Amino acid sequence: GLFVTDYFTRTPRKLSPFRSFASIELFHFHIPEDTVIAVWNLITFKEQGGTFGDQCPDRSITVYFRSGAPSVINPLHTHFPRDTAVPGSFALTLTWTLPNRTTGVFNVTSPLPGDWFLAAHLPKDEGKISVKGLYEECQYLFQPQLIVQRLVNIAVLYPGHVTEQSMAPHNHSCLYKVFVPSYTSRVLVEVLRCRGAEGCPLWLRVRAKAPPLHNSTALDCREHTPCQLAQDLPFWQHWYYVLVEKHPGVPGTVSFQVTVQLTDCSRPSLARPPFLPSSASMNMPHSFGSAGGLGLGDSPPPTSPNSTKHPVPTPVGPPAGERCWPVRPTLRNELDTFSVHFYIFFGPNVSVPPDRPAVFVINLLPVLDSGGVLNLELRLNVSSLRGENVTVFGCLNHEVPLTSGDNASVTCETESLAGFLLSVNATASLSRLRIPYPQTGSWYLSLRSLCATEHGFEPCTNVTAEVYLRAYLSPCINDCGIYGQCKLLRTNNYLYAACECKAGWNGWGCTDNAEAFSYGFQLLSTLLLCLSNVMFVPPVAIAVRSHYLMEAAVYIFTMFFSTFYHACDQPGIVVFCIMDYDVLQFCDFLGSLMSVWVTVIAMARLQPVVKQASVLYLLGAMLLAMALQMDRHGLWNLLGPSLFALGIMAVAWTARTIRRRHCYPPTWKRWVFYLCPGALIAAAAVLLYAFVETEENYFYIHSIWHLLIAGSVGFLLPPRAKTSRRLGPLPRRKGCGYQLCVNEQEELGLVDPAVASINSICTS
Repeated sequence: GLFVTDYFTRTPRKLSPFRSFASIELFHFHIPEDTVIAVWNLITFKEQGGTFGDQCPDRSITVYFRSGAPSVINPLHTHFPRDTAVPGSFALTLTWTLPNRTTGVFNVTSPLPGDWFLAAHLPKDEGKISVKGLYEECQYLFQPQLIVQRLVNIAVLYPGHVTEQSMAPHNHSCLYKVFVPSYTSRVLVEVLRCRGAEGCPLWLRVRAKAPPLHNSTALDCREHTPCQLAQDLPFWQHWYYVLVEKHPGVPGTVSFQVTVQLTDCSRPSLARPPFLPSSASMNMPHSFGSAGGLGLGDSPPPTSPNSTKHPVPTPVGPPAGERCWPVRPTLRNELDTFSVHFYIFFGPNVSVPPDRPAVFVINLLPVLDSGGVLNLELRLNVSSLRGENVTVFGCLNHEVPLTSGDNASVTCETESLAGFLLSVNATASLSRLRIPYPQTGSWYLSLRSLCATEHGFEPCTNVTAEVYLRAYLSPCINDCGIYGQCKLLRTNNYLYAACECKAGWNGWGCTDNAEAFSYGFQLLSTLLLCLSNVMFVPPVAIAVRSHYLMEAAVYIFTMFFSTFYHACDQPGIVVFCIMDYDVLQFCDFLGSLMSVWVTVIAMARLQPVVKQASVLYLLGAMLLAMALQMDRHGLWNLLGPSLFALGIMAVAWTARTIRRRHCYPPTWKRWVFYLCPGALIAAAAVLLYAFVETEENYFYIHSIWHLLIAGSVGFLLPPRAKTSRRLGPLPRRKGCGYQLCVNEQEELGLVDPAVASINSICTS
């Protein structure tokens, strides 16, 4: 055949340690029909500070693959909520082969067409809280690339027609496809008039949606005469691929005929007509007319020497017990993103007769509906059973209803199909099913009532059970409960929802309490974080006593908003918010930085230089508000104003030291008992905040941070200036005809003139 190669790539993204599905990186691909092989090239590299991260540690990267919807992953082995079905997916772990780069390859032979999703993440870390900008963080970037190779001009088989084929010696196989419309209960593929050097040395393989694999349903035509391969309950509205493969080592040319019969289950005594004049009457897609197929209103193509087509006799249909039943549609009502209700006409109460099943269809839109949770609820009206031991079984299957036989209805499984089973009876009258990230397309729910007897379940006689049926699509399971938050996430143009748990709760719906914080622990952590701000009361008292009223007001502001911010910032249920969270956080950060600013400015004693110290206070408030608005967690946006204040203090102290010709502050007691302990306490607080704080120890390390910062302010705040006894007038000094005002106390170095009364001699 003729192959076409397509190439797809995605932008590299930074990977994060796994906490929940909200922390993974999701990539969306689309694989075209008739693809024989798909190769994912997985590129991973490290970066640190804009360069290659050769010094970064090697951390394994896990990648998940799934067709039709995102993978439902559980790397932490947490418990899923009750009544939750977990679909499977492929997983691959990448290891590092080079210091800063590694690649991995994932091949899928004959992949299913449509949407494919890749999810990638790093292993869970210790949850260290790092200060943004303190050091260059190691980044792990992941970029997937997809190469697909697909066949073109695949021969199309028409139901009821024979296709003749001669397989040359150099050919190994022939591939065909046939479209299966709705209400088809059986696909029968048959090889006729097979002639070769060794009888009929052919393998017959059939597969839905994609070309057959080595493990697909197969039949050896050497051992079976006639060579017929049947597929019961095929997928509706899909292509079925037929592969006729020659045994290895068979010489010469092999000629054969192949035909396909489709059984129409809506008419059990008839099969599909041998030829339908238009593809529309067969519910075929418009692409059916390509690659040698029939277009709308076309006639069969002309025959060729190696391939002839003509009608064959139609076999008798299946018995009445294997027929399909009318499918009742549902009304789709979209309320919001991933909030869709499916209403049943003349529902929601459904009558299930004893002699036949009730079948409903739920249509999920491609791409749009696969990022939520499909919920199904059955509630039995016990009063409708009339005292009989009736059990109503529900089978939810994808793309085909499962109603053939009692055993299949009870187990929801066949050799080629597997569905989800629900059951309600007089004892357990309620049953639920949740499917996170469901595959899109048609989901069929078949309800059947059976009576329990000594020999198992048998059809009931005269009891019509009544069932309340509810089907809807939701973003998350139970909105993630009280210990989680349902987040709407986006990757390029694809939307999906996931839970982000808190207070130690885990799991897909935040229902796993193996590591959950108890109520007492939550109350203790909240009280520690809030009451530790009471340590600001002594600095407030010291500031008021020393006549630092501006500083005292800032400390009160900080104490108030820090207390209520941490009361609102708790992850559990012990939460109290007096304002919007963002307002409380901004005021807490602003108060903390302003406390540092006003304390350092007060230590500088700038009154002789800057007559109005409030100018610097106002300037600091404006600069800090701007820095917090730019980046509330950035290191230099927060550290810059603090260093600027320390620079002002250093210049003021240096100027006094030079002018007085001795160290300022002049007394060793001030250094030993106040400045050095205050500086050490502040440094210890900064080290704890920057290097020790993690998510697990946050509540007590951050409480210690509150205590240390408030304590350092009490030590560093300068004392109240004392007024000394007035001295006699100093000799008047004149210079160039101007008056010279001499500050007696400043000249003697007794007190700071910013607070003490000034006794100056100004004479003309």
